[in-house]
Amino acid sequence: MKKLVLALAGTALLIAAAVTYTVNARPGAAEAGPAAQLTLGPGQLLFRQVSTGRVAAVPLVEPGAKPQVSGLKCDRFAVAGTTAVCLAVRPGTLPPVTDVLVLDDHLAVRHSEAVAGTPSRARVSSDGKRVDWTVFVTGDSYAATGFSTRVGVYEVDTGRLVKTIEELPVFADGQRYFAADVNYWGITFAPDGNRFYATLGSKGKTYLVEADYARFRGKTLRENVECPSLSPDGTRVAFKKKVGDGGWRLSVLDLKTLEETELAEPRSVDDQALWLGDRVLYGLDGAVWAVPADGSGRPEKLVGDAASPAVTG
Repeated sequence: MKKLVLALAGTALLIAAAVTYTVNARPGAAEAGPAAQLTLGPGQLLFRQVSTGRVAAVPLVEPGAKPQVSGLKCDRFAVAGTTAVCLAVRPGTLPPVTDVLVLDDHLAVRHSEAVAGTPSRARVSSDGKRVDWTVFVTGDSYAATGFSTRVGVYEVDTGRLVKTIEELPVFADGQRYFAADVNYWGITFAPDGNRFYATLGSKGKTYLVEADYARFRGKTLRENVECPSLSPDGTRVAFKKKVGDGGWRLSVLDLKTLEETELAEPRSVDDQALWLGDRVLYGLDGAVWAVPADGSGRPEKLVGDAASPAVTG
């Protein structure tokens, strides 16, 4: 497959030291105006405001509180440890270009890349040392026909950039899988920063792939798994699966038994879920929701005008 990765030079983002500041991570967009200074202190639920695109935060213990809203604008946002990542598509660029901004614990840019495509998924490994992202390079959703994705990884501790995992060797039933239409998306790293899971899409099907980052090889575990999210203890994966009506059902897979549990969210969820204890969080209908990971209970709306939930430890 043709690899489309552009070089970015001279991208910078200033985070002021005062209580209020003006920041904009999206070149060419209007100024965000006065904003709160956010840090990655513990006990926060951060998210992207749907109405403004700005990153905001509320206390985990009081998600209904008035949010603190920063000036940082993103299309996708994720946090783990003292690292955050912001994906922001450049307005008016054809073909589309996305800025990948790797941020420190004060949301100041420590590294940036420009990649071809529009933002889809973003994650940070639990130790904060691996940042990964998925962009669409054709089409605009997983429901579109003929879409193509690119996944990149940035090593925060070494500065190494893996522009694409497209060449990842994958084995299915012990045999190397080859196909011209292979796409990967939605990486989730284990706490060791080496084992990871991702979606492999090919020939109209999707598969959960378990891979070794250092050895750079993987194997398929199960069909009909998209956008995996590994639980903190590394034993389960939350994911979305295609269902008969063309939507997605949020589910959890036990990695030891490969037993699947559908969660008590009947609506179609097109998101990469996030674990919070024994619940998973996700964006749906312009809000962040939570549902128990064992299939019990019912969905709870945590924050309105919100997407891309991220939690600080």
